[in-house]
Amino acid sequence: MPAALASDPLPVASGDGVSPPDVQSRATLGVEGMTCAACSTRVEKALQAVPGVHEATVNLATERATVRFDAAETTPLALAEAVQRAGYDVRTEEVSFAVSGMTCAACVGRVEKALQGADGVVEASVNLATERARVRYAAGTDVEALYEAVRRTGYDVVEATDGATAEDAEREARELDRGRLRRRLLWAAGLSLPLFLVEMVPMAIPGGMAWVDGLVPMQTRWLVAFGLATAVQFGPGWRFYRAGWAAARHGSPDMNTLVALGTTAAYGYSVIATFLPGVLPAGAVHVYYEASATIITLILLGKWFEARAKGQTSDAVRALLGLRAETARVVQGGVETEVPIEDVAVGDVVRIRPGEKVPVDGVVTEGTSYVDESMVTGEPVPVEKTEGGAVVGGTVNQAGALLVETTHVGADTVLAQIVQLVEEAQASRPAIQALADRVVAVFVPIVLVVAAVVFGVWLAVGPSPALTYALVAAVSVLIIACPCAMGLATPVSVMVGTGKAAELGVLFRKGEALQTLSEADVVALDKTGTLTEGRPTLTDVALAPEAGLSESDLLRLVAAVEVSSEHPVADAIVRAADEREIDLPTASDFEAVPGFGVRGVVEGRRVEVGADRFMERIGLDVGPLSDAAGALAAEGKTPLYAAVDGELVAALAVADPVKATTPAAIEALHRAGLRVAMITGDNRATAQAIARRLGIDEVLAEVLPADKAQAVRDVQGEGRRVAFVGDGINDAPALAQADVGVAIGTGTDVAIEAADVVLMRGDLTALVEARALSAATLRNVKQNLFWAFAYNVVLIPVAAGALYPVFGVLLSPVLGAAAMGLSSVFVLTNALRLRRFTPPRVAG
Repeated sequence: MPAALASDPLPVASGDGVSPPDVQSRATLGVEGMTCAACSTRVEKALQAVPGVHEATVNLATERATVRFDAAETTPLALAEAVQRAGYDVRTEEVSFAVSGMTCAACVGRVEKALQGADGVVEASVNLATERARVRYAAGTDVEALYEAVRRTGYDVVEATDGATAEDAEREARELDRGRLRRRLLWAAGLSLPLFLVEMVPMAIPGGMAWVDGLVPMQTRWLVAFGLATAVQFGPGWRFYRAGWAAARHGSPDMNTLVALGTTAAYGYSVIATFLPGVLPAGAVHVYYEASATIITLILLGKWFEARAKGQTSDAVRALLGLRAETARVVQGGVETEVPIEDVAVGDVVRIRPGEKVPVDGVVTEGTSYVDESMVTGEPVPVEKTEGGAVVGGTVNQAGALLVETTHVGADTVLAQIVQLVEEAQASRPAIQALADRVVAVFVPIVLVVAAVVFGVWLAVGPSPALTYALVAAVSVLIIACPCAMGLATPVSVMVGTGKAAELGVLFRKGEALQTLSEADVVALDKTGTLTEGRPTLTDVALAPEAGLSESDLLRLVAAVEVSSEHPVADAIVRAADEREIDLPTASDFEAVPGFGVRGVVEGRRVEVGADRFMERIGLDVGPLSDAAGALAAEGKTPLYAAVDGELVAALAVADPVKATTPAAIEALHRAGLRVAMITGDNRATAQAIARRLGIDEVLAEVLPADKAQAVRDVQGEGRRVAFVGDGINDAPALAQADVGVAIGTGTDVAIEAADVVLMRGDLTALVEARALSAATLRNVKQNLFWAFAYNVVLIPVAAGALYPVFGVLLSPVLGAAAMGLSSVFVLTNALRLRRFTPPRVAG
């Protein structure tokens, strides 16, 4: 006789289905940039050209486009992209909110479909691990309508009430859900344990069942079991009925549906065997009360473990939020007052004592100290802060007292931006998740079909009693098949990985960057500020024989022009003049020629300073000084030339020291199998000299700022995936063009829009750590996906009875329930291993 039944996926909260979008869907988009009727006509034509659009009307006065389309052929996002291709912008806003009640990947799909079908929504994504939805919608859309779309699917939106923050509301909702889950688990376990002990344990002991039959008549046991199982089925198990029926009613069955069907089949069959045994074929009168109750208990146990593990995946964000100071000491008129941090305004001066958290972002106005910034930058060495130095809220003041003028508060602080970036990255999806999403979309319906086929096959050709075997096999399939693990496989790894990255001072702006960075095979580096300190120093001045100027006179003229430039080389020349205490006259007619040099008029003399290409541009031959310049370039210095009144007068050399950590970082990148390239506007000889010293494989020199993106495209054109690393300011086009853009931050410069990854430390060792963590996270995702897919591929046939013809083994649904719960817990615990990630040691 087949063993008793067991349970299926673990549900957590309610879930409902949402009907597929109507054939005729409607979207409203706000359009910017239209100035006349021709513009509105152009937008209309662009929308009407999108496949699946039935009607598009554009109102110039309201600047809104209304589109009716076939949701099976196009999406609001495709409509928005069509408007943008026509040369106009779509006004959009974004909202992120918590959704309660999702239990599996099918739930995620339904909530996404409901949001994507709501009027005005351009794009929507839902994350099962974070239990949050992010929606981009046309400006003016009623956000309450989005909430209502979620609620219509049977889920709920967690909103802050009574002055509480959104984080407080979400935390409270999760704690309430875990509390309810724990109570249901205890209730189910208390009722199921007697059933398990009386009905299943004796089966494992020779003669056990005969002994039990002698103590308590079988019919009496069945009646007691009926009472206990009924309490479990319609007590703790009612959640599966509520959620599963709602999902099935809307044509989107989910794991709750599988659990409800499987346990109902076992329970219902048992009820018939107890009260109407004559209805069943001879030899098929058996009860499975212990199976239906144990299945529900095991699923609730798995879900409880899952909820606890999920809580740990967000520890990194909670730790970041915990860095915020609660109060600040504001100094006004010599009086110091302690106020809540929410009451501090920009411009307020706060006092920070030794050992205290820095409460605000600001600038030191008085005092000297060392500040531990490791929680923001990942850099363990405290940083000296003196007057004029910038401090970041959440860091820790160590030695002296500081007075700090507040520059940013609230959502504008570095810590708030870091938390936002981490949460956004956790909510986004790497490309590797697409496969899981496609499978999950059809998984549950396929499982239902497989279960029906299995039941029919066993009923037709199975041994006697065929009905019993058919029931056990079909219920086992329903119970063991669960999309939970597939839905959690990617987001939990991304969640833990991005959180760990934040601890190391690495901010992944998008979850996709976690995957892309590990897949890059070329790292292209900007030179100034990335490989070097970014603070050049004037080292040499070679005067032309006919110059007729002393070195001091030359420096006086050149520095007078360069003082108006913001280029680091200009700063080096001006600092050299200051160090020699040279008084600088005022230059007029200043002009900067990007990528070439600068010019101006000083005391009636025309002064031009720049690279050799600038001299060639103004018609001067640098030949007389080429040997001197070449020798300087061979030493890794950057040569530039000065001309006065159209005559070449000098070659100057500026050296930008290589960062102490750069050589070891380059070596570590090579060990990781990466090819390293340098893209710089610097002189070719200088760039080659630095490349030789650092072991860089490829040099693209004398590249103008505007051409760096093209240089990246050239490398990509060779079929290579490029990670470009720059300072995030003048390298924005190249950062955007690269497969993954990595910006070297400063510890306070977080919101670098062009980059996919921001390194809060100013050296390349952080890149080595970021790539290693990226690779570890991708490996973790692949392990999770392999387990999730392999679990179903292997165990569904086993549950269906594939081993019975050879070994006479038919999987108990109870074991299936335990295995199903284990699959989700395994995925979560495997992802949590990333919290113990140790960065590779970069020898310096």
